[in-house]
Amino acid sequence: MDTKNEISGTTRLFGFFAHPAHHSFSPLMYNLSFKDKGIDARYLAFDVAPGQIKQGIDAMRTLDFGGGNLSMPFKQEVIPYLDEVTKRAQLLESVNVIKNDHGKLIGDSVDGEGFFENLLANNIDTKDITMTIFGAGGAGLSIIQAATEHQVKQLFVFKRRNKTFERVKSQLKKIQNGTVTKIDLIDYDDEDQMIRSVSDSKIIVNTTNLGMGDYQAFMPAPPGVLEHLNSHQIVCDAIYSPQETKLLAFAKQQGCRTLNGLGMLIYQGVLSFEFWTGQQPPIEKIKTAIKQQLAK
Repeated sequence: MDTKNEISGTTRLFGFFAHPAHHSFSPLMYNLSFKDKGIDARYLAFDVAPGQIKQGIDAMRTLDFGGGNLSMPFKQEVIPYLDEVTKRAQLLESVNVIKNDHGKLIGDSVDGEGFFENLLANNIDTKDITMTIFGAGGAGLSIIQAATEHQVKQLFVFKRRNKTFERVKSQLKKIQNGTVTKIDLIDYDDEDQMIRSVSDSKIIVNTTNLGMGDYQAFMPAPPGVLEHLNSHQIVCDAIYSPQETKLLAFAKQQGCRTLNGLGMLIYQGVLSFEFWTGQQPPIEKIKTAIKQQLAK
């Protein structure tokens, strides 16, 4: 009997910490990858109650986890309990992956880089281009930060003018500092500027929740703005369920190339796996497995 993928006394544990957690594709993605690479490890999802991430991190140390991932609401709250965070995680004030390096817990943020890795995998060049991004929450900020590393020339970021507007504006200045990228934060209600920004952009990205769940019938911009889309543009949505949001369906009618959030999900997983193991997971097998799961 082949026992190389059986749980043993040396099996290393990895985990997903979130609330809720059990909807996650992470166990499917990483356990498939560990098995494919013959790595003696398992990945589980842990639903951690709000306010209890410190206990989760203490458990990682005590039980010698190999690493883990984080989602809402813990990406910021976890930072004081780690030994080290990468420069981009510092800029974003957010962590979504942790590596246990011989007892030292190191945090990084790879969501945004996952977005750009997916663009590269689809032969989309982003150097010196203009992008419009709807939303400046966690996903939006991570994509913005990664855009500076990929030498995007201009970013138009649309955000509601709420109590976090000025704080995000200050954070974007830090992210922009020392890069070739110009970042403009614009009030979501400025429809005239939204039309100009969308018209000037090669890539338009939705990072809001408009298009999923209770907001599935909505788009992140009015039809009067999106009517300016054309066949030379690429429209991306960070949402992967549904696989085609109302925004992507509209953009497709305008002749745009469209990408949903599945690639970003997969490639942030690829980067997490590489961060832990130094190996590349079986990307095509992961894509097939997740698409099959989504189709159920």
